[in-house]
Amino acid sequence: MVAAMLVLGIETSCDETAAAVVEDAAAPEKRIRASLVLSQLAEHRPYGGVVPEIAARAHLEHLDGLIAQALREAGAGFGDLAGVAATGGPGLIGGVMVGIMEAKAIAYARGLPFVAVNHLEGHALSVRLTDDVPFPYLLLLVSGGHCQLLAVEGVGTYRRLGTTIDDAVGECFDKGAKLLGLGYPGGPAIERAARTGNAARFPLPRPLIGRPGCDFSFSGLKTALAETVRRAGPLDERMRADLAASLQAAIVDCLLDRGAHAAAQFTARHGRGHALVAAGGVAANAVLRPRLAQLAAEWGLRFVVPPADLCTDNAAMIAWAGIERLRLGLTDPLDFAPRPRWPLDPAAALRRAS
Repeated sequence: MVAAMLVLGIETSCDETAAAVVEDAAAPEKRIRASLVLSQLAEHRPYGGVVPEIAARAHLEHLDGLIAQALREAGAGFGDLAGVAATGGPGLIGGVMVGIMEAKAIAYARGLPFVAVNHLEGHALSVRLTDDVPFPYLLLLVSGGHCQLLAVEGVGTYRRLGTTIDDAVGECFDKGAKLLGLGYPGGPAIERAARTGNAARFPLPRPLIGRPGCDFSFSGLKTALAETVRRAGPLDERMRADLAASLQAAIVDCLLDRGAHAAAQFTARHGRGHALVAAGGVAANAVLRPRLAQLAAEWGLRFVVPPADLCTDNAAMIAWAGIERLRLGLTDPLDFAPRPRWPLDPAAALRRAS
């Protein structure tokens, strides 16, 4: 029997300060002992987006207390930990540095293994914390800063099938909500407004639909929405709802078209009977989920989405990625340098160029 492992996770890559304590008890039981997320929405809302300096200062101010609270809720102390894991990138470098330095200090003072986790790997592996999803599986990672399709073939083994060539889908939602005067964050605001809207009223473009490959593009869609709003003049509530619904429908159609291409590539390589996983904040969208479930069924894949609190940025997924790595004997030195950019599949650019 494998001994239980308790790991502290720290997440500070953007505008959430998060700490978690996760246990990997004897398989298959896995348990989140504590997971705390301190949102900075109020601090950033006046600016319509995340201000890196404000985010870093907030992480610095709150992280110590949040870690102490997570340990209390977990009924554990530093001496009970098998390791400490923190997001090492990609992200806003000031925030990443705060979390990494905190984790290094704890690891050094307590003689613990230190794991620098790729934030994208945290999302990629989060489904394995709550569901029995073996490797390989197809992942749609959609969030404010990332939009990728990946074949997840093992811990540290990822094959990128497609990525955005300009804006991430979450950024498109945020900018769209700002154009429509719906507030921040944009994804939930657009979804709420779209519930009463007519998605067919405004014929917004679907960039790259029907073209080969799995890459995304949302810059042109964002520009088309801005031009539509400009021509429409002052917006009433009906127009806002219809524009929100039209934008959401265009985004979902793009994700489904690119996802179908990725499913074709994935099943050609790995066969059917695996899983299609959606992760990241946009994966919580109630219109997108049933469409993805239908797509998965068409390709003989099981559709799995982590719980909503594991789709958005959190430290439980970072702790779990740390557990997965520690189980394989993978640790990082204390001179690890935080990375503002850190692709999961470094060879993807080389394959694209060849």
